[in-house]
Amino acid sequence: MRTLWKGAITFGLVYIPVKLYAATEHKDLKFHYLHEPCKTPIQYRKFCPTCQREVDREEIVWGYEYAKSQYVVLREEDFHRIPVPTTKVVDILDFVDLVEIDPVYFDKTYFLEPAEGGLKAYALLRRTMEETGRIAIAKVAIRTKESLAAIRVYHDRVLAMNTMFWPDEIRDWADLEGLQPAEAPVVENEMKMAKTLVDTLAGHFDPGKYTDQYRRALLETIHAKIEGREVFVAAEPEAAKVMDLMEALRASVRLAEEQRAGGPPQPGGPH
Repeated sequence: MRTLWKGAITFGLVYIPVKLYAATEHKDLKFHYLHEPCKTPIQYRKFCPTCQREVDREEIVWGYEYAKSQYVVLREEDFHRIPVPTTKVVDILDFVDLVEIDPVYFDKTYFLEPAEGGLKAYALLRRTMEETGRIAIAKVAIRTKESLAAIRVYHDRVLAMNTMFWPDEIRDWADLEGLQPAEAPVVENEMKMAKTLVDTLAGHFDPGKYTDQYRRALLETIHAKIEGREVFVAAEPEAAKVMDLMEALRASVRLAEEQRAGGPPQPGGPH
């Protein structure tokens, strides 16, 4: 894996040199835009309309528009000179329980690897968090942005760091008009049946049982086109009749019980 950042975790007066790696990757299928008549890929050029020419990456700088068409220019070295301590350190501020953090705050996940001289202190921090059941809340600046971050033990061996959104970056759910003015009334029998359905579907999280069915079907379509085979369009499902809520809940419980008993998986369910 390619190192994205080098610095250190500061833990009180303890200094732990680390390297940062991306922990996740998107497996989206990549498509190119083509000009349909000739099937030529469309070009996306870095073009300066004033100089009337394409520009190299070395000629490009960051510009912050502080007024209409007025920019202040920043270069790579300007970001390195920013006078905050988090440009080269993951500064731990607090230790908290993970359940206190709503998932809406989490952004990207990274792996933290101990760098030269940091193995013992890294192991100390990891084991301390394991035995206390706490995670660390820190601040870190990566590239052009300072973020909150949550550091936790991942798979009993490595420290993972999730960058987090700042509180003012979380949108206010109260702006959702569909939730106004008051919550819809729920009948007690409906609540009991809904809880039965939840209990029937309850289990432990096993990421291995979930698959990206859309990506797999899309790949099959692509390979069929490569091989010159006809691509068949699945029949549209018949419009489901409108059920009342209790009827839908009862049917859902029966279906969940059948699947748990080893019945055939239903369309749209986990495979």
